[in-house]
Amino acid sequence: MTFVQLIDCKTSRLDEMNRLLDQWVEQTKGKRTATHAVVGKDRSDATHVVEIVEFPSYEEAVRNSNLPETDRIFRDMVALCDEMPTFTDLDVVRDDQLYAAQARRFFDRVGLEGPLPPLNDLMAENYHDHDPANEQDNLGLENMRREIEMWRDAFSFTFTVEDQITQGDRVCTRWSWYGIQQGEFLGIPNTGRQVSMTGTTIFRFDADGRIREGWWQYDRLGLMSQLGALDALEN
Repeated sequence: MTFVQLIDCKTSRLDEMNRLLDQWVEQTKGKRTATHAVVGKDRSDATHVVEIVEFPSYEEAVRNSNLPETDRIFRDMVALCDEMPTFTDLDVVRDDQLYAAQARRFFDRVGLEGPLPPLNDLMAENYHDHDPANEQDNLGLENMRREIEMWRDAFSFTFTVEDQITQGDRVCTRWSWYGIQQGEFLGIPNTGRQVSMTGTTIFRFDADGRIREGWWQYDRLGLMSQLGALDALEN
């Protein structure tokens, strides 16, 4: 179970504390078990600082606390505080990655049978799509809908989300795609073949939580080979 520790302190020496944390990161390289750290300053009280540190588990947090570097940095941190810091230990019982869930909904929705559902709640009207297989980027939600419809006319397909990584306003999704050709695709007549490919998509989200920009990388050459488009070149 993921474990989070909140360190609440009062200090007028935030710059020195930041340098101290930089020292800890450098000195514990390869040994620390913390996976994520955030430092926040109270907007109504500039001396009120909260650090949030995330660990894979409580046991890993204990291991991290037992590092001599952690003990030394802690004593130096206390010296920078106006009063003794307080610690709150939390077991994480819910962790919603909202952008990741929105990206997953996109992959689920475009593979649904029947007419393509509305995408306005998922994607911004000024969406910008980067696909190296296209000569020009798709600009705008309507152009992206036409691109999706082209794939849906050619294949009955589904996505399987394999992994997702989030950072700030970006979500990277590693996916697998499985389809059956049911129509012409880039000049290739319908073969009825079962095909598959893998790829990765990075989505950037806007302030409203909609997908604003996308970058695609996928095995298009492998797909064309499965459809027989490369047979003449190989013979």
